[in-house]
Amino acid sequence: MKKTYYLLLVVLATSFQAMGQKSILTPENNPVDKSLIHEENYEMAWYMLKDSSKIDIGKVQTEIQKKKKRIYIISTVEMPGAASLWVDSTIVGRRKFEPIYHSSFNQQRDMVLNFSDPVTGYYNDKQSGKKIAISESVDAPFFDSNFYPQFIRWLPLKTGYNGSIAIFDYNPKSGAGVLSATIKNTEQSTLELKGAIKEVWKVTVTDDISHNTAISTYYIERESRKVLKQEIDLGGRKMVMELVD
Repeated sequence: MKKTYYLLLVVLATSFQAMGQKSILTPENNPVDKSLIHEENYEMAWYMLKDSSKIDIGKVQTEIQKKKKRIYIISTVEMPGAASLWVDSTIVGRRKFEPIYHSSFNQQRDMVLNFSDPVTGYYNDKQSGKKIAISESVDAPFFDSNFYPQFIRWLPLKTGYNGSIAIFDYNPKSGAGVLSATIKNTEQSTLELKGAIKEVWKVTVTDDISHNTAISTYYIERESRKVLKQEIDLGGRKMVMELVD
């Protein structure tokens, strides 16, 4: 009887410990519901909020393509007065979402990352004319930092869902490396969009890229998992992106 009681205590202690510790999400450890992933083409209107006014920043067109072994995500940002578009392309594996390729081209700089071991590519600063060759060794699995906002949509969201996501990011000032994006909280909510009330998951996220000073709040439609709205709080400044039908 004493032995049985002892074993029960061990099992309970182990269970409570596991419940209190969430492992970091990586391509080797991700609970994505793949049935939620669809080919898409959608547009978000991007605004800066100032007092009670919405100042137009631009629009972001996103295309998601599902191929046999890969997922392609192409985002095109159009801003008023800009001489050219800002185009980001991300390629990940379809089974584990491991990063394969990322590129970003805009007026200020061009960047390309090839996710092998080491991560290679370049960063071309068009303002200074300086081009930096990238070669970074990493010893842990991660997602592309440009991919994780999409990744969040496909997680098994529920009230209180939280956790950390391992991401790789490159910044010419701080360098490259594996960082964390953190889902702080998830709650059920509603959102009025063009006169219709939508049932959504309200997901609050920060990341090490901004030293966790920028707070993004995603309003994700519960049934379709479309991002209907995103609020970005930059410590006194606030931006919002809204889905355009």
